[in-house]
Amino acid sequence: MTGPYDLITMGRAGVDLYPLRTGVPLAEVETFGRFLGGSAANVAVAAARLGRRTALISRTGDDPFGGYVRRALRDFGVDDRWVTPVTAYPTPLTFCEIHPPDHFPLYFYRRPKAPDLEIHAAELDLDAIRAARIFWVTGTGLSEEPSRTATLTALAARAKRDVTVFDLDWRPMFWGGEGGASDAGGARGPAAMAAARPHYAAALAHATVAVGNADECEVATGEREPHAAARALLDAGVELAVVKRGPRGVLAVHRDGTTAQVPPMAVEVVNGLGAGDAFGGALCHGLLAGWDLERAVRYANAAGAIVASRLACSAAMPGRDEVEGLLGGAGADGGCVGAGAPGGGDRSAGAGADAGALGGGDRSHDAGSGGRAGGRSMEAEGRS
Repeated sequence: MTGPYDLITMGRAGVDLYPLRTGVPLAEVETFGRFLGGSAANVAVAAARLGRRTALISRTGDDPFGGYVRRALRDFGVDDRWVTPVTAYPTPLTFCEIHPPDHFPLYFYRRPKAPDLEIHAAELDLDAIRAARIFWVTGTGLSEEPSRTATLTALAARAKRDVTVFDLDWRPMFWGGEGGASDAGGARGPAAMAAARPHYAAALAHATVAVGNADECEVATGEREPHAAARALLDAGVELAVVKRGPRGVLAVHRDGTTAQVPPMAVEVVNGLGAGDAFGGALCHGLLAGWDLERAVRYANAAGAIVASRLACSAAMPGRDEVEGLLGGAGADGGCVGAGAPGGGDRSAGAGADAGALGGGDRSHDAGSGGRAGGRSMEAEGRS
């Protein structure tokens, strides 16, 4: 196939190892499922499942897990030509515990450094990046060099053309913070936020769309209240601000004054990890289709809710028929939909469905926009 990609994402890729039983601490888990993970990888998969031509820019270790990541991307229909091996570092692994409806602790193994932070500006195919209908980057890509310079170089090459998305993607442990995957970052949290903010501002200056939850908006703008955060993101340079509000749904505000406030959808939550990435991929699908803002956000919300009702992340991304079926069958405030599983509970999901959407936390994991509801990091704790 020739011509520009519908979507190119840039950022994390790795392997998720998830328990095949819910409600079990990691120390007691005997069997894990292996899945493709990483927020940028998952967003590309989500859009591909909806029929879009997608590609990922990332790096893996030069190891068997890296081979698995590249093969899995191809199997999901994502072009992996820009996913290259790094000899010095292993492919990242992420473990989680699954305690529905709203507790999904994460354990990241990204020591001594994740290969997806070894993306170099000189290696980028800037012509392809410029030509893509949507280009998507994440906040994690700004956390270390050379990925930081590569991310900003790619954004500058876009020159705010078409749709250029900055997923605010706040992970305090990647910036020197403590604790979980998306919280205040402990005693070092304020310093981590302060370190990140100027780099977020630089990225926002090149983006046309920003997507994030309350924590992420605060990192980027200093604002947590949804409407104030949306205004601050617009003031920072984007045309469209999408603020994920957890159990209160999604607020989307365009510079032209168009506003969409979409409530969550009720599902029986099995695993919130990955719901935010499903939201992101489906949002891209709606923007590519030229839908009005409310329709695009409502569709993305439904895709996130479907993934929240399933165990896996990348493998759980829905196709068009599934999303349309949920929208047609449940409505905006529909009843309990989605698969049941041991330990599942009814919670409203979607909206930024990133596990925080599922019960008052914020994001879930990168196998989840993903994935950012509380968790711990082997990187943050100095263990690998």
